[in-house]
Amino acid sequence: MTQLELASKGIVSPQMQSVAESEGLEAEIVRQGVASGTIVIPANPLHKGLVPCGIGKGLKTKVNANIGTSSDYGSIATELEKLRVAADCGADTVMDLSTGGEISAVRRAVIGATTLPVGTVPIYQAALEAIDKRGAIVKMTAADLFAAIEQQARDGVDFMTVHCGVTRSAIERLKQQGRVADIVSRGGAFLTGWVLCNEQENPLYEQYDRLLEIAREYDVTLSLGDGFRPGSIADATDRAQIQELLILGELVDKARKAGVQVMVEGPGHVPLNQIEANIRLEKSICQDAPFYVLGPLVTDVGAGYDHITGAIGGAVAAAAGADFLCYVTPAEHLGLPDTEDVRQGVMASRIAGHAADIVKGVKGAAAWDRKMSEARKRLDWPEQARLSIDPERARRVHAKHSASGSACSMCGQFCAMDFVEKYLGVTAPKC
Repeated sequence: MTQLELASKGIVSPQMQSVAESEGLEAEIVRQGVASGTIVIPANPLHKGLVPCGIGKGLKTKVNANIGTSSDYGSIATELEKLRVAADCGADTVMDLSTGGEISAVRRAVIGATTLPVGTVPIYQAALEAIDKRGAIVKMTAADLFAAIEQQARDGVDFMTVHCGVTRSAIERLKQQGRVADIVSRGGAFLTGWVLCNEQENPLYEQYDRLLEIAREYDVTLSLGDGFRPGSIADATDRAQIQELLILGELVDKARKAGVQVMVEGPGHVPLNQIEANIRLEKSICQDAPFYVLGPLVTDVGAGYDHITGAIGGAVAAAAGADFLCYVTPAEHLGLPDTEDVRQGVMASRIAGHAADIVKGVKGAAAWDRKMSEARKRLDWPEQARLSIDPERARRVHAKHSASGSACSMCGQFCAMDFVEKYLGVTAPKC
């Protein structure tokens, strides 16, 4: 049985117990969340050595790191190094988005090398195989697509992005809307081209029951992709995006009834004043399914710093109820990220998620900050480093310039906390 089926029967699985322990919650709370569909635990039984991770309502905001080759660069070695960095920096999951080279070999190497849940976008494999076999992505068949999905499930993939909402009706909404950036999702673009060229319905929508059968057999969590996510803040919350979301809401219901775990992916570029509304829409339309957001990016001009624009949007989104942040790296919109981009992307999203967890009242979130403040009050530098989200960087920055006394080199002998302690302390001297 799937995690959803077990939970619905009142059974606490080892995976649910593990998630409860890592979150500091009662196992029954996690079971109830999985049973209701507000929590998912991506855990393909064929992924050996997996450490389960819970995503959803009442849990810590989780962070995903995207890795993978492109048609221009990358190998098994480069992606395993990115995987190592992502895990060391505290990513909760990784997605292999490879689109170049031996992508099946890369995927299997990643799954075999990590205890983190691994996600993929199977249409990338199907599209590349269609080019090799038939000369064009639009010549891909439904059989090609489902074969890739099943192969990846057999490989041990824990969750898959599937763009089921890119339907003929949604494409018509997109055409009528008129957009600045059209479609920026690769999967959304591939399927839109396929639908228009073949004048047929999206196989992932038309044969959704077939998809659910595969997902149920391997307990793969479906991540219903946002093929029409806005790639410009000018396109945010438009008819195409909302039409797709309405379709995904219906597919969430079908997945749950089939015993399949499901989450929903959300918009990319969204101005600050629309983020909360987007979260509320998804939670309402999709019956509180876990929401997985890319960023959101709150401005289009942050090239080279989009880990920051994404973290700003991610903090607002998670505070409003988003459950899962897909990191954005400094290389977003510019090129394939390297290991340093991965590190900065994970850290930025982790900070955003933690800031939101304080607002959401997630167990232990505010207590972590309280301990850091107390360590700062004591000028306890080793403890401050230990409590930092990136201890290695905290130690390195503190040691960069020598300091006189117990304070850091920012204030030196004029440290405010060191100075005022003399007058607020129990043995304060007379002036």
